[in-house]
Amino acid sequence: MDVPAKRIQDIMVQVVKKFSTMENFIKKINSKDLTDLKRIPSDGPYSEDGKKLRLDFLKNELKKELPAVSGEKPMTNLNIEGNIENYIGMAQIPIGIMGPLKVKGLYAFGDYCVPLATTEGALVASYHRGAKACSLAGGVSSFFLGEGVQRCPLMLFKNVADAGVFVIWIHQKIEEFNAIVAKTSGHAKLQNVECMIQGNQVILTFDYATGDASGQNMVTICTQAICEFIVENSPANILKWYIEGNYSGDKKANAVSFARVRGRKVTAEVSIPEDIVKGVLKTTPHEIAEYWKASTVAVLQTGSLGAQGHFANGLTAMFIACGQDVACVSEAAVGITRMEVTDDGDLYASVTLPNLIVGSIGGGTKLPTQRECLELMDCYGLGNANKFAEICAAVVLSGEISIAAAMSAGHFTSAHKDLGRKK
Repeated sequence: MDVPAKRIQDIMVQVVKKFSTMENFIKKINSKDLTDLKRIPSDGPYSEDGKKLRLDFLKNELKKELPAVSGEKPMTNLNIEGNIENYIGMAQIPIGIMGPLKVKGLYAFGDYCVPLATTEGALVASYHRGAKACSLAGGVSSFFLGEGVQRCPLMLFKNVADAGVFVIWIHQKIEEFNAIVAKTSGHAKLQNVECMIQGNQVILTFDYATGDASGQNMVTICTQAICEFIVENSPANILKWYIEGNYSGDKKANAVSFARVRGRKVTAEVSIPEDIVKGVLKTTPHEIAEYWKASTVAVLQTGSLGAQGHFANGLTAMFIACGQDVACVSEAAVGITRMEVTDDGDLYASVTLPNLIVGSIGGGTKLPTQRECLELMDCYGLGNANKFAEICAAVVLSGEISIAAAMSAGHFTSAHKDLGRKK
């Protein structure tokens, strides 16, 4: 999962732009300031009174009101064009709140209360516990590393010679492709074009930056425009073509995306002192690290892409709450978790997610409850997709730490008996 040299240069530019110097950046990231850290009320977890306590906390502490989420403002006269067909109503899924989670990144910097929509008891409590441990330790360092959304049309020719002529021609037309994309979209930018010959067929990979949108529709429309130009001008006769040859990895866990990036690539880390691990997570750094090693060997034996505990839990809950394409969890949940004991006896943990398909504009982000959930984290609208991605990675890390702690201490079953069943 290499990061291209140009992307590293871009990151350095962002660091200097935001923090003036690299020294200021390092100082800010290593800060352990906990003066503003306040806890979400946990009283009455299932009652209307408890709900009001938490809504009041968000209103008073974060200046955020959630009339659509809370049900105070009924959702009427919705503009749902582009979101649903044959509309009959809404699927109502409960939304819980975790945090505040302290995040220190290039784009996300602060304490975030994160909405999670789920019907799985114990999920919010687990992520909330992980967030508490991470925040008390000084916060999660979370960094956006790169982006790219692909569309991979397939072209069929009479023979491999025609396919070869076509590939040579394609690489001479990159500037024309860039011009077509600029005319087609105000946000998309073509980053790269690759060709793969398989006998008499060619798979083209068009790789785009998609601004603050998750971008699947955007790259499809741009690629359609490019393909129309290709079909009209190709020096070799194209017998048949498809807008997607099923090579992009769209909504599928796959090795190609895992090795580079699809959507947004983010990595996050935290170091939690031993006393916080014992006090909050009810176990030790050594026990967590031992469980991580044993479970990683086991998951590799299953042939899994990556090695992690339950990325899909937190991501699905965030995607539903925040108007993301939930099916993209199938690829977004691919990644790596690492855990080890430091020389000081503390717990070091990190996650890397190369396939975060998320956006802060477009899709379901404009629907009332989803918009409110994004606004709760100041992640709605232009300029916020990378920030949202960094928060996603920090949430995932919180969940990985909490579940590993529960497994290592033997508390996993009792937590689900207590929180995941009707009394």
